[in-house]
Amino acid sequence: MKNIPDFQKWKAAGKPITMVTCYDAATAKILNATSVDSILIGDSCAMVVHGFDSTVHATVEMIAAHTAAVRRGAPDKVIVADLPFLSNRKGIDHAMDAVDQLMKAGANAVKLERRKGNVQLVEHIVDSGVPVMGHLGLTPQSVNEFGGFKMQGKSSSAAKALVEDARMLEQAGCFSVVLECIPGDVAEEVTRSVSIPTIGIGCGPEVSGQVLVVNDLLGMDAQFQPRFARKYDNLSERIASAVDRYCADVQSAAFPATGEYTSRLAKLEG
Repeated sequence: MKNIPDFQKWKAAGKPITMVTCYDAATAKILNATSVDSILIGDSCAMVVHGFDSTVHATVEMIAAHTAAVRRGAPDKVIVADLPFLSNRKGIDHAMDAVDQLMKAGANAVKLERRKGNVQLVEHIVDSGVPVMGHLGLTPQSVNEFGGFKMQGKSSSAAKALVEDARMLEQAGCFSVVLECIPGDVAEEVTRSVSIPTIGIGCGPEVSGQVLVVNDLLGMDAQFQPRFARKYDNLSERIASAVDRYCADVQSAAFPATGEYTSRLAKLEG
């Protein structure tokens, strides 16, 4: 079984780290049989699963429920759970209650967006025995501040700030940091500037690993496909086709067929 210290070993060995999001036990069971290193229960579940327009609608209870489901399906994977919007900004007691719920639901670590205002909390969580993954760049919980889901770190000053933020998160005790939607050269500079692994999404190959939303890489939404998310399958069409075939078989009485149901009552004993 893989664990949190493996992240540092993988970076030291030059092994690219693989991570995908997951929100349910059925998908997690499939992922448990794959070579993926880690599963993220992202607050993206608010959008992907629950249909909201941003991640700010995610709650601790929502993330905890998805975390528990994924842990039941993937007992052998490293599981990281997101601290959702404002759960870490209402005082340390409230934040630690959220961490407590997510860890007891089955997470191996929690992920926390932004550096500003969070350094002391990261230190406290880590000192409490809970691994923390940072998240810099396009932090989706800040979508209203950014004015949308926009690339970050494009100016020289913004790039320098990202490097400094990553260093501060490392010093606070983060075991890794997600870099989302920043220029490739900036991601490379951040990765060189810290000893902990960087996990990239939409910021090029010069990082320690990659993370993608599993629904994006499987092509589950025909109307949504981020430019940075390579589609490895087209399950939305395949699922729709399978359901249409099922409907046609029911309507033509081709389903159920002999052998797919019991044709006579079993004899009662006695």
